[in-house]
Amino acid sequence: MTEETSIKLFESKQVRVHWDNEVEKWYFSIIDIIETLTGSSNPRRYWSDLKRKLTKEGFSQLYEIIVQLKLESSDGKKYSTDCTDTEGILRIIQSIPSPKAEPFKLWLAKVGYERIEETEDPELAFDRAMGTYLKKGYSKEWINQRLKSIEVRKELTDEWQTRGMKEGLEYAILTNEITKAWADRDVKAYKKLKGLKKENLRDNMTNLELVLNMLAEASTTEISKEKKPKGLDENKDVARKGGNAAKKARLEIEKQTGKSIVSSKNAKELGQKSDDENKSIE
Repeated sequence: MTEETSIKLFESKQVRVHWDNEVEKWYFSIIDIIETLTGSSNPRRYWSDLKRKLTKEGFSQLYEIIVQLKLESSDGKKYSTDCTDTEGILRIIQSIPSPKAEPFKLWLAKVGYERIEETEDPELAFDRAMGTYLKKGYSKEWINQRLKSIEVRKELTDEWQTRGMKEGLEYAILTNEITKAWADRDVKAYKKLKGLKKENLRDNMTNLELVLNMLAEASTTEISKEKKPKGLDENKDVARKGGNAAKKARLEIEKQTGKSIVSSKNAKELGQKSDDENKSIE
């Protein structure tokens, strides 16, 4: 399958999705949908029980409609995840008692329609991302930085791919090295500082944190292009060098301002706006 994985929001809940260019279909994480529809604290167990139930009910095609795709988890690593397409999801949710089932069906249709629109006009994807962040209460300045950070990150992962690094564990290891170098704490400690669990760390960074993280990743990309590292150890060394470039900038800013840039602020605080700002968005 051609890789194109992202996250869609249904009633503020994250659903991991994957677009397969070859067959032109969306594939959805079944676990995420179960958690969204049921509110289960253990959606994996719920799905395991549901599979047994569906099999007993005679749904012989169940395992034919399930595909395993490597999707990124909350720890930044990629794991094999049960997924299925729109038709499969519609069949599965018939067996999930939930008042959200009907709104979810409409959401599925909307996701499919938006994909067609975005294929015809790529700028729509940018506009929709902007709209999603605005609804969450982020400032336009922050959103512009965040969208730019996605572009910078993509350039970095493309470079890692060129150097033979594997998506998932190795990407997570290298990201951790970059973060430790510029922020003086690894991803786990950084998320703990901000009170995060499954949430995306970048979505909870301040403007300056985003800028420095971008500088660290962009520096890593450029150094990698020059050094052409081989193997994980050499790539880790490059990641640390890229992170250290941003660390120098961080220390200088902190020296001039007398304030720490690495902040405990998270999305809840970043999303707070004055009434005037909110009115300007409406």
